[in-house]
Amino acid sequence: MPDTPHVTLRLHENDDVAVARVDLAPGTPVAGTNATAAEAIPAGHKVSLREVAEGTPLRKYDQIIGFASAPIPSGAHVHTHNLAMADFDRDYRIGEDARAVQILPEAERATFEGYKRAGGRIATRNYLGVLTSVNCSATVARRIADHFNGDALAAYPNVDGVVALTHGTGCGMNVAGEGMTLLQRTVAGFARHPNFASVLLVGLGCEVAQLPRIAEAEELTEGAQLRMMTIQSSGGAAATVRKGIQIIESMLPAANDVAREPCPASALILGMECGGSDGYSGISANPALGAAADRLVKHGGTAILGETPEIYGAEHLLTARAASPQVAQKLIGLIKWWEDYTARNHGDMDNNPTPGNKEGGLTTILEKSLGAAAKGGTTPLMDVYAYAETVVAKGFVFMDTPGFDPASITGMVAGGANVVCFTTGRGSVYGCKPSPSIKIATNSPMYSRMSEDMDVNAGLVVDGKASIEEMGEIIFQKILATASGEQTKSEAFGLGDEEFVPWQVGAVM
Repeated sequence: MPDTPHVTLRLHENDDVAVARVDLAPGTPVAGTNATAAEAIPAGHKVSLREVAEGTPLRKYDQIIGFASAPIPSGAHVHTHNLAMADFDRDYRIGEDARAVQILPEAERATFEGYKRAGGRIATRNYLGVLTSVNCSATVARRIADHFNGDALAAYPNVDGVVALTHGTGCGMNVAGEGMTLLQRTVAGFARHPNFASVLLVGLGCEVAQLPRIAEAEELTEGAQLRMMTIQSSGGAAATVRKGIQIIESMLPAANDVAREPCPASALILGMECGGSDGYSGISANPALGAAADRLVKHGGTAILGETPEIYGAEHLLTARAASPQVAQKLIGLIKWWEDYTARNHGDMDNNPTPGNKEGGLTTILEKSLGAAAKGGTTPLMDVYAYAETVVAKGFVFMDTPGFDPASITGMVAGGANVVCFTTGRGSVYGCKPSPSIKIATNSPMYSRMSEDMDVNAGLVVDGKASIEEMGEIIFQKILATASGEQTKSEAFGLGDEEFVPWQVGAVM
């Protein structure tokens, strides 16, 4: 980590830019270099360390983040006005950096207080779920769940709540298309999730996403823990609400008949996300989360990195850690798919960073991706999964998800993530029932401003008050405490019902 008491951070000796820790006034010297700020540089933004000719690549993290779109003087503000994307070859170095991880002996592994389910599944929360096959059944599902608000669950203290997860699709789509496959896999993943003691699936009856089709395709079996019904076969909306309430009431006694008990950290599946990123994300919260992920892997657990469009330009760092050539080729194949997907939808891979990201100091998708990939830590990449596919591998894995935060985390939770860590520099507020979401701030000013939403302040790294490794241990301990039942800030506020967003691919017809 650089010498943080300085007002600028140079992340690698080969870098062409430094990052401002605070707003820089013209004339401010850049520590460790001969450069001086030639103009005002906002906090989190980049200052050039040398004169750069137009067309020259610029490096940060000792990696290319873009090319000068105009001549850049020494000490100049480097941002969208003078730095742009361009194609360049990446060296994938397949497997060269993959190093075997020394998994701790079972007796030395951390534990948490979780719920043990049938089939060896481990839960960190204990909800009942009302899931929908189509948007047409959303209101009915909500009415069913809303019946159990307030004191309705007072007799069931071990139940965390009844949650309705609704979405905006399920019809007007190709019955045999990729979008339907993703929706089926997502709904089924939540229906099987250990954080749901039981689930009620509600459909309309005439939609494309037929419940029997979902059950057959995903091998869901109706029983005491899984019930299905449609509005049309149940006598209409009001009748379905009444019937749904009765079904949930019948599920509550068994759901309440549980108790937390010691479970190994190897049962944890961690979903990792960054949203509302800023110029500090790749310096503090993301690498600190990567250090926590490394710890979880050493304790036998699983950590999922996603957001394929947001590792674009950094994928070579992951293929170099691939456990096998097959794993690397899976990831490379995803990159090619996304290039084609964006092109045929008249977009490009640099449509990100968002306006908020840019205001926070990020300029190109290459820069954002290099910071985002830091969440993946340093252990080998063990496998690559399709969106919402059930994750079975132990260790560090990748899932193909979009960069849109709710859709991305929805896929990870469908894949089995029973706890989530979400890093943010701008201040994203997010919850994802049934899995708890730990919010990690990249900088101290935002953490102080949004203390009711943020769980961990990784801005201490930027402030020089904690190392990446120290912050990684703090996050790891927070993961264990949260998995044991400690409420996150988003849970305390009640976030998580509206953030269920299956990735919608394909034409709406």
